[in-house]
Amino acid sequence: MDKVVPSAVEAVADVGSGATLRLGGFGLCGIPAVLIDAVSRSGADRLQIVSNNAGVDDWGLGLLLGAGRIRRIVASYVGENKEFARQYLRR
Repeated sequence: MDKVVPSAVEAVADVGSGATLRLGGFGLCGIPAVLIDAVSRSGADRLQIVSNNAGVDDWGLGLLLGAGRIRRIVASYVGENKEFARQYLRR
């Protein structure tokens, strides 16, 4: 079975609202930034994210946080993302 797709948009086409995504990487190294950007452009929301951290503002998971697309995040370190802190403290 060939699982190669021509674009990141096609790779995340099946990710719908309410999906749980587990994202690799450590800090900002090795995160799937292109795929996160494609999910951000897809319109999927109410996402549950499991990741090492919450990224930074306006890049990586910060794109989804800033757009209000994440319902819940499970992470061991969230200290670099001001938008995450703002949303967390608002609740």
